[in-house]
Parts: sequence; C-alpha cells; structure tokens
Amino acid sequence: MDQLTDESLRPLPEAEPRKGLRVLAGLARTRNPLTALALMREYVGQAFEIPAPRFRPAVFIGPDANRQILITDRDRLSWRNESDPVVKLLRRGVLVVDGEEHDRYRQIMDPTLQRRHVNPHIPDFWRYTNQVADAWADGATQDMLIEMRKLALLILMGVSFHVDFTPHMARLWQPILDLIEYISPGLWIVWPDAPTSAKHRKAIAAMDDYLYAIIRQRRAELGASGATPAPSDLLGALIVAPGMTDDLIRDQLLTMLIAGHDTSTALLAWVFYLLGMHPETLTQVQQEVDTVIGTEDAPPTADQLNELHLLDQVIKETLRLYPPIHIGNRRTTEDMAICGYHVPKDKRVMYSIYLSHRDKEYWRDPDQFCPARFERGNEEKTPPFTYVPFGGGPRTCIGATFAQIEARAVLARLLQRFDFTLLNGDKIHPHMGATLEPRPGVMMRVHHRQRNFAL
Repeated sequence: MDQLTDESLRPLPEAEPRKGLRVLAGLARTRNPLTALALMREYVGQAFEIPAPRFRPAVFIGPDANRQILITDRDRLSWRNESDPVVKLLRRGVLVVDGEEHDRYRQIMDPTLQRRHVNPHIPDFWRYTNQVADAWADGATQDMLIEMRKLALLILMGVSFHVDFTPHMARLWQPILDLIEYISPGLWIVWPDAPTSAKHRKAIAAMDDYLYAIIRQRRAELGASGATPAPSDLLGALIVAPGMTDDLIRDQLLTMLIAGHDTSTALLAWVFYLLGMHPETLTQVQQEVDTVIGTEDAPPTADQLNELHLLDQVIKETLRLYPPIHIGNRRTTEDMAICGYHVPKDKRVMYSIYLSHRDKEYWRDPDQFCPARFERGNEEKTPPFTYVPFGGGPRTCIGATFAQIEARAVLARLLQRFDFTLLNGDKIHPHMGATLEPRPGVMMRVHHRQRNFAL
C-alpha cells in the first residue's frame, strides 16, 4: 500500500461548476444518464467522480482501467454491494458473490454453457424461433423488443432448464418485467435502504413459487432415474452437484433467467434496429444467409452458422455500439490506486463499457455503424480491453458462447423467413435499465419472403 502515499497519486476529479451545470442540462434535456456520462468524459476525462447526492461512484473509461479492474486488481474489488437490489434479489447467485463461492458455482455451471454442449441445441434455437415467428401475420407490425424477449425466455428455459415455458409465459411476463425494473437504476441509488415495493415483493414471490416448483420436479425426476447419465442442462447439473440446496439453486436459476434472457433480448432487438436503419446491410446479410443456409426449413449446422461472417460482424458491431451490459459495477475492498487515482476502501467503482466502445481515441468514427471494422483478418486495431462486451478475465460473462450461437441462429432464421422495415427509427433511444434497451421499442413491419420454404 506504499503506492497510496506517493505524491503522484491524484484525487478523482469532478466537473467544474460551470461544466457540471452543462452535464445537468444535458441530463434534463435527454433524460438519459448516458448523456451525463458522455459529457463527464468530454469535460473531465477518462476518470471522474459523479457528484450526485448520496451517490458518488468513481467512473473509469478505457482499456487500461478495464484491464486493471477486470484482471490486474480484480481481487481487490468485490462484485457485492449489499444495498443494491440485484444482490437482494439474486442473494447468492453466481453474479453477485466473490472468491471461492463464485468459483464453485461457476465450476458447476460452466460446462453446460460450453460450445460442445450449446451447438447440439441449434435445432432448438431454430424451433423456438419458428414458434414465435409463426404468429406473425404477413404485413403486420411487430415490436422486436417484445418478440425477442418472448424468444429469449423460451430458449433459455427450454435449453438451459429443460422446461417448456410456453404455458407460463402469460402468467409470468409481468413479474419478470417487474423484477427487471426492480434491479434497474432508480430510487435505490440515492436511498439504499428504500423498502421493496408491494409490486416487486409480489413479483419475487411469483418467480420463487415457479422456480422452486421446477426444482422440486427435477429433483424427483433425477432421483427416480438415479441421475444416470449425468444431466447436460444447467438445472440438472445444479441439482446433482453436492451441497446445492434448493435455495442456492433458486439463486442461480433466477440469475440466469434475469441476466441471461434480458441481455439476449437487448442484443437481438438492437440488431434489428441497426439493420432497419441500414437496409443495404440487411439485404447483404439476407443474401449471405440464403447462400450459406439456403431456403429450406432444416436447421443449419454449427459449421454453417460459423460461415455467416457478415452476420457475425453485424452482431459484434451491435455489441460495440449498444452493449447490453453497458457498465460494470464493483466495490473496493481496500484502499487502492486505479490508473493513478486514489480510490478509498468501500468506494463504488464503475467502468463504462458503452463509453469505452465509443472512445474516439481508439475507434475510427466511433458512433457510426460499421460492421467491416470486425472483418476477419482485417479487424480495426484497438488495444486489448478496449472492446469488452462480455467483460474479461475469470469473470467473463458465463453465457457469452451461448449468447453468440443463439444470436446467429435466431437472426439467420428470421432473416431467412422475413423482410423487415423499421417504422420508428428516429424515435428510438438507449435506455439504461438492467440492460441497455432500445426504447420505446423497435417497431418493424414484417413480410414473408417469397422463397420456397418448407414450412
């Protein structure tokens, strides 16, 4: 800790009063905290303290800070802020615990989410996509934010939990939205001890009843079969793991349910927004899908999905412009220095993925949609940890591989079946909720493509 006495260490800066007023004016104008963060980055630099009442996090931007927080000094930072609603909701979920406890849960869960276990589910991704899309009438308008949430829920529950969520969708739709609202930025930021509202308590109870029921049912099934062979799905793996109580399994399931489906929802919806805003790219991706996969109903192979290079570039560029997890949140466990700034113990530390991905110091035309910057063999050269849509290090997003295969399969099928026209592109803005969502939604007119589909 001698480094903290070094005179070269700087205190975290705040915006000057005049510039601080500009930040507040920008926030009032757009009602979007991203605007305030971007202005702080412009006026103050790549490290600053937000001077809000009772909420003064240290915010860092750029590859050096990302590397230090995610890798170099990760053991001096904790994910767990006991006053945050996400901790109250997920309890001992893998996302909000540290150290050996985190590593233990991750060791149980990781294998079921590896590529070798995800690729066999490509037909399931295809089937669930058809299930949602079959309800789309030719020429109808669909909100892709809502439709992709339906699809992400069906896929996560069906593939990871081996549960058909279809009969439960209508009953649990609003509780899920209420839980997402509960953990989104809100009053708790300035009032950490704010009581949980009746609406949110009701939503937690509804989800708990459902999750404990499917845990009991799977325990009974596995007990009857002797758990041989070992289950390959996440729920089964948690149940047969030694020492995993129903409460601990509930915490992991709810973590995956909320975090897993909401990030996929945001990613898929943003892809449709960007393709709708760039119809020439949409046409090129459709042509690629037609060439690689064809027009038949049979699901593609993993090799075929890997050949969709332009679609992959579109997905990566979407993750750059609109990363679903747009900001990382930690707490210092001791006094430390980050990028030369003194950060005291128990300080909330945030690293802005959104601003790192749009930093003009490292990206050409950072606010422009340019899938070609991820062209294989010709990628735009940026320092490591400039692009971190799934985090990095030992706590890289546990569902990163699942999400990328899912996105390619879902998008390929929908682009194969439909033409899309964006209707409200000028009204869409990024909303900082539990994830970065396109609000008020992505309204698209869908038309059946004139192809020889065997449906």
